[in-house]
Amino acid sequence: MPKRIQLWKSIFPLIALFTLFSFVTSAQALVLGLVLSLVFGNPWIKESKKMAPRLLAYSVVGLGAGMNLDVVFATGVSGIKYTFIGIASTLLFGWGLGKIFKVNRDSTILISVGTAICGGSAIAAVAPVIRAKSEDVSVSLVTVFMLNSIALLIFPWAGRHFHLTETQFGLLSALAIHDTSSVVGSAVQFGPRALEVATTIKLTRALWIIPVAFLFMGLQSLSTDSSKNAHFKKPWFILGFLLLAAVVTYFPEAKSYGGTVNFLAKRLLVMVLFLIGSNCPKSSLKEVGVRPLFLGMILWGVVSISTLTAIKLGWIS
Repeated sequence: MPKRIQLWKSIFPLIALFTLFSFVTSAQALVLGLVLSLVFGNPWIKESKKMAPRLLAYSVVGLGAGMNLDVVFATGVSGIKYTFIGIASTLLFGWGLGKIFKVNRDSTILISVGTAICGGSAIAAVAPVIRAKSEDVSVSLVTVFMLNSIALLIFPWAGRHFHLTETQFGLLSALAIHDTSSVVGSAVQFGPRALEVATTIKLTRALWIIPVAFLFMGLQSLSTDSSKNAHFKKPWFILGFLLLAAVVTYFPEAKSYGGTVNFLAKRLLVMVLFLIGSNCPKSSLKEVGVRPLFLGMILWGVVSISTLTAIKLGWIS
């Protein structure tokens, strides 16, 4: 084996560990993995493809430590109707767009789920359930991260342009921006009340990852023929997510550890995103194409405009 290849095999794991540092963002890790894969290739492709789904499941479980079920349920009861309608309509409309643009099933599901609920976290939870390929996960995450960056720029401007109150803007941010981090980043520019409303509503919406993941688990099981059903793995990590959230919520002595576990889970998720990006050879990305990106942009535009309209008309308050 040439020394150059041996050196790259030694350096690659160190780069993966580097993404665990808190100053590396999810988007940066994913893009770094993609670039390295396209330019140099992944010298541990077989190992990382096996490792990524397992680490992804563990990180999803750990994210449950950041949930307060009491707050989420209390907030969710009052808005359960429009939350259900919003998520269901986004998933259905996304499915329709996928058919129109001829985007494959997995990319369509992941982009639709990410838009409907909470971006990268929802994609991370649903991807193992539907057994999505690395290239589909990568394209979906790139789409979500790109739109998050755009939202940080245009949403505060749009809120002021349409004369939204802080409460209204908090609702708009929580319902129309993908990831929680971008929701917070947008709302904090508008005011403390906007930040409070946006964060609470977004956490409530994030809990819908659970029923939606179970929905796709059922659909996946039905669509899998009897010869393959024996190998269909149930998403145990969803139950782990709920159990950990319950422990942190209802056992006071565990709350002090919840923040640490949640932080470590988020950092692990960042490294997983690096691995997912690095598992995508150029040929696979060419097969996926740019159509998923157009699907994500149109779906997000429709969700944003319809949510703003509903808020202005007083349908959502």
